[in-house]
Amino acid sequence: MARISIHNRRAGRGSTGGGASWISYSDMMAALLLIFVLILSYSLYQYFTMLETKSAELESQRIILASQEKELNAKESALIIIRADLDELQDTLTAKQTELDEANAVLLTKEQELEAMRIILTDQEAKLREQQASMAAQARRIDDLIGVRSNIIRDLSASLSRASLKAAVDPNTGDIVLDSAVFFETAKSDIKEEGKLLLDRFIPVYLSVLLDSQYADFLGEIIIEGHTDSTGSYDTNLKLSQQRALQVALYCLNMPSLSSSQKQMLQQILTATGRSWADLKYDQYGVEDAEASRRVEFKFSLKDAEMIEEMNRLLQSEELGGDMQ
Repeated sequence: MARISIHNRRAGRGSTGGGASWISYSDMMAALLLIFVLILSYSLYQYFTMLETKSAELESQRIILASQEKELNAKESALIIIRADLDELQDTLTAKQTELDEANAVLLTKEQELEAMRIILTDQEAKLREQQASMAAQARRIDDLIGVRSNIIRDLSASLSRASLKAAVDPNTGDIVLDSAVFFETAKSDIKEEGKLLLDRFIPVYLSVLLDSQYADFLGEIIIEGHTDSTGSYDTNLKLSQQRALQVALYCLNMPSLSSSQKQMLQQILTATGRSWADLKYDQYGVEDAEASRRVEFKFSLKDAEMIEEMNRLLQSEELGGDMQ
């Protein structure tokens, strides 16, 4: 200010108009400087104010970020736990899947076994139906055979009775026993005339029944059996009984009263066998009846007799099995 005053004095001394201009210019420059300072101060104020605001905002955001980071860390920890749980669940799922695969494999095996069993069962059912059909046919055949044997026995008894032949027919088997003394001398196998006469009467009647058309298809075999008493060795009596049965069979085959068709049938079904003393007869006291033991038996069998016997054995075994249970 001192300088300005000096300057002003100097200027006053020099020129009054020039000094005034300079003063105005200086004031203007001072005013501009003041304005600049004010603007700068205001700008600085605004800057620091904004800086404080931004700092506060930054601090707030930092706090928010710290909070969010904390939440993020918590969520990350939770995510790690969840991932561990998921891994555990995945392991469990894998184990369950393995178990399921094994179960499916077992199930497939069982299904294959079941299918195989079903096929076997189907085959067995088919075989069972065939067996049932066969058994039904056999049952009908058995019924027919039982009826045929009964009818043969009935007709034999009636025919022998009409012919006045004293020959007993077994009511169950149809066997006919002829006294050996009528046919043979002791220890001999040649047929006596008395025996031949009996055969000439007996055989035509016997064959007229067995070879009748209603029975011929069922007839399987005619058996002539020779029997002795227990006198002598078994071997000697076996030979004797066989020779006697054979002589009776040969006599029957060569009987002139038989037709050629009857002889042909006899050649196919006639059998002669000796039993020695394997089937002795006993009286009521259990003593051997030698006279009854020496005999010739005429037997017949039907074609399915073996089947009947087998079925009887099966039925008996089933009954025994049922009793045991």
